[in-house]
Amino acid sequence: MINKNIEQYRQQGILSEVAVASPYRLIQMLYEGALERIAVARGAMQAGNIAKKGEQIGKAIDIVESLRAALDHDIGGELSGQLDALYEYMAFRLLQANLHNEIEALDEVTRLLREIKAGWDAIPPEEQNPQLPVR
Repeated sequence: MINKNIEQYRQQGILSEVAVASPYRLIQMLYEGALERIAVARGAMQAGNIAKKGEQIGKAIDIVESLRAALDHDIGGELSGQLDALYEYMAFRLLQANLHNEIEALDEVTRLLREIKAGWDAIPPEEQNPQLPVR
C-alpha cells in the first residue's frame, strides 16, 4: 500500500522528496496527504461533486491503511495496537462519510489525524531514528 501512495506522490511531482525521505518523514507525508485528500473530499461533498468526493475519500482510506500497515507491533507494543484500532476506525468513518455524505465524519477523522500528527511532529529530531524500517 505504501507503494501505491508513492505512485500518487510520483504523479504529483514530489517523488524526489519521497526517495530521500527518512521513515519518520514518510509517515509525516502520509499524514499530510490524508489530511489534504479529506479536505478536498469535504469541498467536493459540499459542491455536490460525487465522483471527486469518492475518489478523494478512497485515496484517504488508502493512506490510512498504509499508516496502519506501517505499524510495527513488535516495537510499538500497546501503542501500536491502539493506533491500529484507531486507524481501522478512521477508515470505517471515511467509508461512512462517502456512503452517507457525512461531513461530520470527515471532520472527526480530520481532528483525529491532526492530533496524531501533532504528536508525531513533536518527536525530537534525535529520537526520529532513521534506522527503523517502515514496513
